[in-house]
Amino acid sequence: MFHIVIPARYGSTRLPAKALADINGKPLVYWVWRQAMQSQAVSVTIATDDARIQDAMTPHGAEVVMTDAKHPSGTDRLAEVARLKSWDPAAIVVNLQGDEPLMPVANLEQVAGLLEAHPEASMATLSEAIDTAEAFQDPSVVKVVSDASGRAHYFSRSPIPHVRGAQRSLVPSQARRHVGLYAYRVHFLADFSTQPVAPLEQLESLEQLRALHYGHEIRIADGLEPVPAGVDTQKDLDAVRSLMAT
Repeated sequence: MFHIVIPARYGSTRLPAKALADINGKPLVYWVWRQAMQSQAVSVTIATDDARIQDAMTPHGAEVVMTDAKHPSGTDRLAEVARLKSWDPAAIVVNLQGDEPLMPVANLEQVAGLLEAHPEASMATLSEAIDTAEAFQDPSVVKVVSDASGRAHYFSRSPIPHVRGAQRSLVPSQARRHVGLYAYRVHFLADFSTQPVAPLEQLESLEQLRALHYGHEIRIADGLEPVPAGVDTQKDLDAVRSLMAT
């Protein structure tokens, strides 16, 4: 059993109001919610700080929770939802970002199941193979290395693992891109939101490094299905509109 929470902000630096951007006559966040509703989740909640998103989604039957506008991250928004709903500390919550309308349902269930299978872990997430040198070198593509049992060791914007003496065009077979889909335990969310930003988190601007810094175990596995790109820019939005029009 697991819950899904979709953090959805109205403000966006690169694409203002993207949560309500029109795709096939419905807002972007509607399609994210629709994917979540097709999963085995016991509840799906949209967490927002803007009444315009609530007004857009309530007529579709979506459960919307208004959260504090001052939250620095989606994780903090999830923690507030879990607290408001008094979910059990051991319950599993999947964080489905509000700009991922094409996230495969199989992957939503996979990440929740991964955490459920490892009670010693605080978080679970997914990855996929990197097959181009451009992506491997791109700092906007977050890389991850893990051990043989599936425990994440480090996340970085740099190309890891580094192959000593190799040309920049080489992509090692172990190279993995981190997919920004997470499952958390409720008690972890409550603790995480109160912990100071970790030094490596600040350097890399990667929130998951805070969890590793404070000794939390993160389980990771390759996603069952490829994850299409989310919507960060107008170009991304145009691409998703094209895909969903076919």
